[in-house]
Amino acid sequence: MHPDWIVPDWPAPANARALSTTRAGGIGAAPWDSFNLAGHVGDDPATVAENRRILRAALPAEPVWLNQVHGAGVIELDATPPSAPPEADAAIARAPGRVCAVLTADCLPVLFCDLDGTVVAAAHAGWRGLAGGVLEATVAAMAVPPDRILAWLGPAIGPDAFEVGPEVREAFVARHAMAGIAFRPAWPGTLDEAPRKWLADLYQLARIRLATIGVGQVHGGGLCTHSDRAHFFSYRRDGVTGRMASLIWLD
Repeated sequence: MHPDWIVPDWPAPANARALSTTRAGGIGAAPWDSFNLAGHVGDDPATVAENRRILRAALPAEPVWLNQVHGAGVIELDATPPSAPPEADAAIARAPGRVCAVLTADCLPVLFCDLDGTVVAAAHAGWRGLAGGVLEATVAAMAVPPDRILAWLGPAIGPDAFEVGPEVREAFVARHAMAGIAFRPAWPGTLDEAPRKWLADLYQLARIRLATIGVGQVHGGGLCTHSDRAHFFSYRRDGVTGRMASLIWLD
């Protein structure tokens, strides 16, 4: 495994393999330096292709890249791999060698597997997808008891950096009152008005949503893409930038 990549520290079954890339270890030039894996961010296509070739050497097959739209769509990869990136924000697989992958640069990547090693999944959870139920849809598509599922939260923008408007907080609190604990005022107003901006904790929001549907074995969290320029791309920090990949498959 590449020394710059992250291997999840979780009690996954022996046949479930996963990794999350960082921005290091590729061939790209600034501002995509150096291991950008996305073809839609303005980088040289030949550079992206070479970085994907480097990644492919660590995988059993070519990943199924998604056309991510910040929604809650889930695709199953056990049929013939699609000829073009499918529009979805999560993928699941039961057949060995089918590689689920999501691309992120502040949004939260979530990897899943069941304790018996029969199904894996990867989900792209920005705040819109998270509020819209992408994690719940992914768990439902896995079709195993939620208490038999492990989840791993990969690198995302941290709670000290993710400033949002009140509409984002309202989108979560309207569904789960407990979600209010994942927000704290960023720029408070006067004593008689609500805060104009909030700091949101994507990791905590994901844990709340997963616990609500019975997924209690949640690992990872705590890596901030925005604050760690050396290791991670961050769209909120840099605007034009690359994307990391989080991937999972069964042997």
